[in-house]
Order: sequence, then C-alpha cells, then structure tokens
Amino acid sequence: MLDQADLSGLSSTLVGRSHELRVLARQAEAARSGRAGLVILSGPAGIGKTSLLQAFLKSEACRDMTVLQGSCGEVVGEAGYGGVRELFGSLGLNGAGAGHSPLLRGPARRALPALMSGQFDRENPSASAAYPVLHGLYWLAANLMVDRPLVLVLDDVHWCDERSLGWVDFLLRRAEELPLLVVLAHRSDAEPVAPSALADIAAQRRPTVMRLAPLSRSAVGEMARQIFRTPADPVFVERAAAVSGGNPLTLSRLLGELRAEGVQPDREGVRRVAEVGGSVIASSVIALLDSQPLWVREVARAIAVLGEETPELVGMLAEVPPALVAEGVVALRRAEVLAADRADLVHDVVRSAALEPVGAEALAALRTRAALLLSDAGRPAEEVAGRLMLLPAVTQPWMPAVLREAATQAEGRGAPESAVRYLRRALEAEPDSVPLRIQMAASLAEPNPADAILVLEEALGLAADVRTRAMAAVRYGMVCLAVQRSPEGIQVLEAVLAELEAELGPRPDPSDRELHTLVESTLLIVGSDEKSTVAATLDRAALLTAPPGDTPAQRQMLAMMMVLSAMDGRSAEQTVEQARRALTPPGGELETWSSLASSFALSLADEVTGALGALDRTLERSQDNVAVWTFVLVLSTRALVLHGAGAFPDALADAQTAVEIIGAERWGSGSALPQITFASLLVERGEAEQAEAVFRGIKRAGLERYVLQYHLSLMARARARWSLGDWEASLGLYLECGRSLEESRFSNPVFAPWWSEAACLLAVMNRGDEARDMVAYGTELAQRWGTPRALGLAALARGVIAPGGTGIETLTEAVAALADSPARAEHAKAEFILGRALLKTGDQRGAREHLRTATDLAQRCGALALGGSARRLLVTAGGRMRKMSASSLDMLTGMERRVAGLAAAGASNRAIADALFVTVRTIETHLTGVYRKLGVSGRTELGSALRTPDIPDGQRPGRTSESRWRR
Repeated sequence: MLDQADLSGLSSTLVGRSHELRVLARQAEAARSGRAGLVILSGPAGIGKTSLLQAFLKSEACRDMTVLQGSCGEVVGEAGYGGVRELFGSLGLNGAGAGHSPLLRGPARRALPALMSGQFDRENPSASAAYPVLHGLYWLAANLMVDRPLVLVLDDVHWCDERSLGWVDFLLRRAEELPLLVVLAHRSDAEPVAPSALADIAAQRRPTVMRLAPLSRSAVGEMARQIFRTPADPVFVERAAAVSGGNPLTLSRLLGELRAEGVQPDREGVRRVAEVGGSVIASSVIALLDSQPLWVREVARAIAVLGEETPELVGMLAEVPPALVAEGVVALRRAEVLAADRADLVHDVVRSAALEPVGAEALAALRTRAALLLSDAGRPAEEVAGRLMLLPAVTQPWMPAVLREAATQAEGRGAPESAVRYLRRALEAEPDSVPLRIQMAASLAEPNPADAILVLEEALGLAADVRTRAMAAVRYGMVCLAVQRSPEGIQVLEAVLAELEAELGPRPDPSDRELHTLVESTLLIVGSDEKSTVAATLDRAALLTAPPGDTPAQRQMLAMMMVLSAMDGRSAEQTVEQARRALTPPGGELETWSSLASSFALSLADEVTGALGALDRTLERSQDNVAVWTFVLVLSTRALVLHGAGAFPDALADAQTAVEIIGAERWGSGSALPQITFASLLVERGEAEQAEAVFRGIKRAGLERYVLQYHLSLMARARARWSLGDWEASLGLYLECGRSLEESRFSNPVFAPWWSEAACLLAVMNRGDEARDMVAYGTELAQRWGTPRALGLAALARGVIAPGGTGIETLTEAVAALADSPARAEHAKAEFILGRALLKTGDQRGAREHLRTATDLAQRCGALALGGSARRLLVTAGGRMRKMSASSLDMLTGMERRVAGLAAAGASNRAIADALFVTVRTIETHLTGVYRKLGVSGRTELGSALRTPDIPDGQRPGRTSESRWRR
C-alpha cells in the first residue's frame, strides 16, 4: 500500500492524486491474493493519466509483480494487435528466436502472429486465425502469472485496435481467481477507434472506474507553490484554476510560462494569467520550437510524424544528417518537448501543437514521404499503411497495393477489423474493384457479416465476369447462412449458377467444372438449413448425378447429396456408399463440412463406427488448429451420435464440454445444438427439471425456422415433459414435430422418431387407437429406409398399441431388430416394454427375463431413469436384482468424467485446459469435485478409482470415442 512517504517524491503534475494512487494500490493488493481486477481510468487530455500510471508502477504497490505497460497511438490504432505489441514489446518476443522462448511454450506459441510486426509463417495456414491467437495470448499471460502476479497497463486505449481490446476482454472473462490486474486509460474527449470493444470491457463484472477530475483549488495552489517556490495568492490560484480548467498539463505549462516571464503568483500577476492562458500549450510549444534552429524544428516535426524511430529515418524525413538528429533530440529534451525516457514527444497534445504550423497540405506531404521511407526501409506493410491511414486521401498509384498487402497481413494474424479499414482506404483509389470487395467481405464475415453482405452485393453488381460473380456468390451464400438469411443466398446462387451454365457450355474445362460444382454444392448447403427452402433443395439434389469425389468441391457435393438423401429417407445403402466416398479424399485432408455431413448421415444409417471415426479425426484436427467453433460443433454432433448409440456418459461428457466452452464465448448466445443435446441427455439421466432449465437458457432467435435444431429441440422437450408427468404437453410437442417434419419433407424415420415415441405415450395414456395412422406412416418410412433401428422402432410402435396381449409377437420382433442395431438405449426400452406387456398377460417368468435385460442394458448405457423404472417393475414381477444405487461415478457430471479420464491418463491440468479450451482454474475446480465425489485424496488415486470393477464399461469416463458402441 502507498503511504505518505511514497507520495512525497511525486512530480507537481501528481498533486491532488493521492486518493487515486491508493485505489490502484488496493487493486494491486487484491491481484496479489488471486482476485483479478480491472481498472478503467479516464479523463480529458492532459489531466494526468499517464503521470498517475507511472507513479503507480514505480511505487511499492507493484513490488514483486510482473509489470507490462504500453501506450497506443494514432498509427497503432489502425494495426491488428498493435496494442498487444505495445504491451508485450518489452519481453522481446517479436524477433526471429521468439518461438523458442519459455514464455511461448505450449499453446502460448499461437500468440506469435499478434506479437510479430511483419510477415510470419503460421503453423496451420488453413485454420481461422482469430481464436488461436486469442487463445495463445491468454496462455502467454498465464505463463507470466506462474511465478508472480501480473499487472497489465495500457495507456491511450482510445487509439487501441479492436483485436487488442478483444483479447483484454477474452482474458478478463477467464481471469477469475487469477493474480492479475488490468489497467486501461483513455481520453474521455477522444473518439475511440473501437468503441464497442471498449464498451464490452467496461461491462465486465465490478470494474473499478476512475474518472480523473480537475485539480481542486488546494491542489492548484500546491502546484503553484512547487513551481514558484513560494505560496501563491488565493486570487492568483483561483484565476489559474479557472483558466487551466484544473488540467494538470495545461496548468503546469501555464505556470511555467508565467515563471519564465518573471511573473509572481500574487494579485498583480493575476492579469497575466488570463493573457498567457487560452492556447497556452500550443503557444508555449511553438515558442519553444521557434527559439530553436530550423534543423531542430525539422527534427521535431519528423519525430511528431514518425514517432519513436531510428535517427537515420528521422534524419531522412527531416533532411538532417543523423549526427545532428542526436543533437536535436538533446535540445528538444532540454526544452521538455521530448520525453525523458524515449525519443518521442512528451504528450500527444504537444505533438498536435508541433504540427499545427505545418498546414494540412504540407503535413499530408510529410506523412506521404514518411510512408515511402518506411516502405523503402523494408518495414511491414501494416506499419506503412498506418501512415497512409492518416492521409486525407489515397492519391498515389503505389498506395492501394500497400493497403491490400497490409490487409492480408492483418487477416493472417486474425485482425479482420484492421484489414477492413485498410481495404476501405484502398477502395477510395480503386472504387470499382471487385477483388477488393471480395477480400473485404472475407474480412467482414466474422466481425460484421451484415456489412459483408452489402459489400458482396456491390461486388456482384460490378463484376463483369461470371466466374468472378460465381466466387462472390459462393461467399455471399455462406454469409447469408451465418446471418439467417438463407433464402436471399439461394436466390443469388441460383441466378449465378444459371449464368455459369450458359457461359461454360456442355464441356467445361476442369477448373470451370470445379467452380460449377462449388456453386451447386454451396446452393445445397444454404438450401438445407431452413424449413422454407429445404423442399426445393431436396428436389434439386434428386436430379443431380453424384460426382466421383476426387476434389474438395466434389466431396462437398457428395456430402450434401448424401445428407439430403438421408433426410429424404429413401436408401440407407446409397447414403452409406456416398458417405464412404466423401470420407476418403485422395491424398488429402478431409474437409470439415464433408466430415460433419457424412458422419451425420452415417449415424442415421446405423453406421456408427464410420461416423465416430470421421468425427474423431475432425475433432483432433480442430484441437490442433484451435478452431474452437468447429470443435464445439463436432463435439455436439458426436454427442448426438453417441446418444443415438446409447453411450450416454460419453455423450454427456461431449455435450457438457461444448456447453461450458460456449458459456465463455460471446458468440455462444447464437448456438443451440450443444444445449439441446445436453438437455436430451439430462432427461435420460432422470434430470428433466434441469433439462428444462437448459432449454430456457437457449437464446438463439427464430429456432423454429431451422430443419435440424428445431426438431431435435421438440423431441427433447417432449421427452422432458413426459418425464415430468405432463403427458398432454408432451404429446403436443411430438405432434408438432411430426407436422413440422412433414412440412419440411424430412422423412427419415430415425432422425426424430416422433411417431414411435408418441405411440408409446398414447399407449401409456390408454389411447392407443389414436396412434394407428401415425404408426402406419412411420412403418412405411422405416421399411423404405430399411435399417435395423428403423425397423425395430416401427415394430415397437405397432406392438405397443396392439390391443390386449396381441402385440407380444410384434414387440419380440422389435427387441430382435434393435438388438441388431447400435441403438442400445432403444433396445433397453424395447426390452422394458416387452417385459411390461408380458407381466400384464401373467407371464411373470418371461417378464422377469426381459426386465432384467432392460435394467442391465439401461445401467450400462447410463439411462438411469429407464433403468430405475425397469428395476422397479422387475421387483413387482417377483424378480431379484441388486439395487441400482448410484455409483460414485454416476455422481460425476459429464465434464468431470472427461477431466477425470484425461487426468488419469497422465495429462496435466494445463494440457487438459488447453485441449478443452477452458482455463486451468476450471480444470482444478472440476478435479476438486471429482476427488470429493470419488473419495480420493488426489491424482495418484484417480486411476484405480476409475477402474472400480463394478463400474459398467459404458460408464467409464474420459474416452474420445467408445468402440463397443460401434458397428
């Protein structure tokens, strides 16, 4: 903590700031104890923010803490991760050997694109750059906090770029209980470069907001006393406070100017306060520079334009020899125009004053020359572009090329907002450029897809060549898919496809064939998303000839034709054959879209082994590339496949992991599949109320418009309502699912078997006659699809509504069919229903056999609700079976199972956190819960606890896939 001794040596510009220093000291103390903090410091130019921060960092409050500080500037504000490079610059991680630094070990190495100022080679150039870089910077900060608390201080953040501020937000949302203090200072009178990013940070929980107020009268008097070495008259103090507005920088310049004139701080000096006031800083700086030789003034202006640069570059811009530049720096520092600790002007207000006499036209010429000098010196394009961004117009032929290259660099490091700014300036010089617009749309797609659509519409209108229009249309369609405007995307893709076919003729060359396939496959992707467009897309797919699958576009086409074929439910054999072709790229890596589509269709066709294999490979690749959204999507899809196979514990681990990841991401509110899958599994565990709470937390708008997620959510909600005893509501949800699927022409019988489950519910309600039509409908679909699961569900539905004991034979048929399928939970359910039917006919012996099988299967699947019901009915039938008490593993959540399994396999907490895209603290919390629930003292006992003999195989945690559930 700061005491009076700490305050005694502060400069005059810190008079009256003791309270703020103490607040900062308390925040530092909290960080020492592991409570992360955020301080947002604001005030007008010259109010003393920088002086306050410097005093804080030099005080005892920051002793034994790692301190990183940086300051943003106008040029920094345009560059992607420019603020991050300012902040971490003192660590020397931007050189050729940076990759070998211990600070960049493990996942932190992915921070390199943000830290390097020039070109760099990315490990996975095909992966999206944004999340990996944020992830790497987080781990870099975590590495710094291993031994000592960390203080991050970033000044002038009103000039900071979006990605740097986005990373601060990313870090703070994962920083609970970390020894971290973040201090951000900005000018309240300046328009921020990234206002929404600053607003996101300010919305963090419990930030300490410090707005520096003007100096009090007593503080003004104390500053006057320090400068004049004598007490000031109260009238003089009052006038000085009024003229300066209590601004420390203005006041110190004003008082210094008065003292230089020989004015005394008495009543007679009051008149000169007003006369010298007003534009005191500008006039004093101009006066100081005018008193210097011309070459010194030129050095000052060159530094004002370039910032802290080498004497050689400053000399070339000022047209002064480097030796004289060094003398000029000494003279300017003596005049307090230059900072004492760096070769840059002391304040941005001083920079403005130094450049004011130059004039707009001459200043633009000076900045243009500065950009050319930097370019000739081989500086990165982003650095050169930063100077071009300050020009009133892009007027010279070489400028657009630099801006395009800078945009490519920014996009490569995961800073699309900066790329967009560079491209907008380039468009000023090339207003009709279609390639510029397509490049800009690619950068806009992530941060602002609505604007990306507008830019692509311009590109489509300007493109004279149909091939260029085709590429723009493909991107347009995928962006429309992201912003829930699929019908508009379809309209554009259909029009371009017709143009392309007319242009290419019947025998296009290979590159044109690939382009045509790409457009058509994209049309199938976009058209299969919404209920309003899927019927026409099914018709289109039915007319296409399946390609061989030799190219990426062909594999994408195959995958989509296969998905639509599976949705139509006509031929499981054809679906499997197409999926295998789509999943075997010749000598290349499988595309994510093809993998997801193929695995989904394979799972519907009872080919669980192939589906899980494809998903496991894609999941591993997304982990390597730190492609978090792909990781979440694949986890959710794998959870669905495992759910269908009756591997509920492993499915629960996948689903809960996905839900935890999106909970820490701002884009998480746009998702629904992880929550739907998680809720479905909670119902199977007998936790229907918790499942409904998960449903209420889904925030994705317009869910009823979408083909896959809407019907999955209806099925899950229907099961939850049934479990809670609200049969009428459950039946209504099943019927709505059937109506909506028919409207969408989604007729696969096993995707959402509403007809089979509704028939079982109606039988329980003694209203089986009402189910005859829906069962007949479902049976027809099942016979057409022909898989054991489909046929088993159809037999189950027919048997359960048969009157009296006439359904026993059909239920026996259902059990046999489902036993030959990968649907272990459905098999358990059929055994239960058959056992119940036999008990009603008086065949207790036969009932006990099937109920015992149902209990055993349900327990192995982790279907705790079904297992409990089966066991209770078994006891009623006179059977005996060990009571189904929840094992210690049953008490673990899905995420705890995954973490426990990885820890038992030898993975460190850090490695687990990296693999699952969560914090080390999150892993520690889960392991603490695991130790408590399993009754073990630590990691060394974990392996044996997870190998307890009475734990069924299907409930063992931590596996990425479960081979026993595969066919």
